[in-house]
Amino acid sequence: RTDGRLRTCTTYGLPPVLHRIPNFSSFLQAMKGLTCTLTLAAASKATVGLGAPGPTCAEHADLSLLQLRGRSDRVHVEEETTGTQSLQLFRQSDATKQAHKTAYFGKLAVGTPPQEFTVVFDTGSGNLVVPSTECQSAACMMHRRYDRNTSTTAVDIDADGSHVNPDGDRDQITITFGTGEVTGILFEDRLCVGSLCTPGRFIGSTEESDAPFTSFSFDGVLGLALGQMAQGPEFSFMNRIAEQGALKKPLFAVFLSDDDRYSEITFGDVQSSKFMGPMVWADVSRPSGYWQVQISDVAIDDKVVHGVCTNCQVAVDTGTSELAGPTSVMEKLEKMLNVKSDCSNFDQLPKLGFVLEGHVLNLDPVDYVDRDETAPEQCSSAFMSLDVPPPNGPLFVFGDPFLRKFYTVYDTKQKSVGFAVANHATMSHERAATMLVALDAK
Repeated sequence: RTDGRLRTCTTYGLPPVLHRIPNFSSFLQAMKGLTCTLTLAAASKATVGLGAPGPTCAEHADLSLLQLRGRSDRVHVEEETTGTQSLQLFRQSDATKQAHKTAYFGKLAVGTPPQEFTVVFDTGSGNLVVPSTECQSAACMMHRRYDRNTSTTAVDIDADGSHVNPDGDRDQITITFGTGEVTGILFEDRLCVGSLCTPGRFIGSTEESDAPFTSFSFDGVLGLALGQMAQGPEFSFMNRIAEQGALKKPLFAVFLSDDDRYSEITFGDVQSSKFMGPMVWADVSRPSGYWQVQISDVAIDDKVVHGVCTNCQVAVDTGTSELAGPTSVMEKLEKMLNVKSDCSNFDQLPKLGFVLEGHVLNLDPVDYVDRDETAPEQCSSAFMSLDVPPPNGPLFVFGDPFLRKFYTVYDTKQKSVGFAVANHATMSHERAATMLVALDAK
């Protein structure tokens, strides 16, 4: 992924790199041929993959969550009926492009007594990562750090879950991001989201690069991808609480506000008050660990345009603040949409839709056009090109602009994703009916 979230040296799918602490220097030497290279052209086109060392990501990237600035709301936990838990998310926004540079994050507690952290609830990664007191990097010192010595339930573990031998080497993991990296050690401790608690394994960072982590308000990331993306089953928070029978239903749902009002993630049930109209379900289409579904094509003003992206894959990703897709498809869409740089045709731009399970899920121009608030007469496409090879690609990434429009539900048992029009204060039933359209009703 190209937004600076938790990543290994690949586009989608490889686990974090594991090594032993005493061999760290030689390990880095050996990894020089496996540099994660992200090259961005002026038009924000990206190609990510393994290869020989190339230009560093930091030399080229100016991406979504890496440049966040702005206001934040307070965290609130809402107690629900038995087996469900809703947690309010607060939002960090870029001051100039709030619509397409945002992050939503909430509160999580680790240890006994609980140590509180703010984390992004990320459907595009599989592990919990928070700074530890072992980390003296500037980025760690700016955030809350996990202190295993103050927790009576903390256990030091290696990657296989075994207890660390006090006289032996300890496993350490390095995770490469788009413009930085985290190195960490492994723990098991009590993890709580509101009243939902479980013993779980996680990564405590021992080193973080300044970029991008010094620019983040939140402390870490809680991965909510499917189990294949986690370091192991015990590292998956959803797997642990579902196995314990702590949830009314083995799912979670995400509602993102389109302004600074209430956003939330709900574990264990669907909040019917948060969406309007029907919910469309799609099965996970690849065993990659991502919440990845298949779309049959794209549509312009509800008219299917065949051949633009036939049978493309979509990763539904709460940890990404952008919309991304294959370069060839992005170029076709830009020609079809014809967004004028001076915004002169903004009010005449069409709805852009994605065909899923016989329905069109539509985005309005405000969702797919960047309009700089400091220069409102400057418009550009908000899409970023991202080329992911088969079998996981061609791949779209639906980030926050899509997720503000649609309420999404992630069912870990059925391995499926539900989509419905989000019930915002500005959304009427009549307008909602134009956002999710059944093709057989046309």
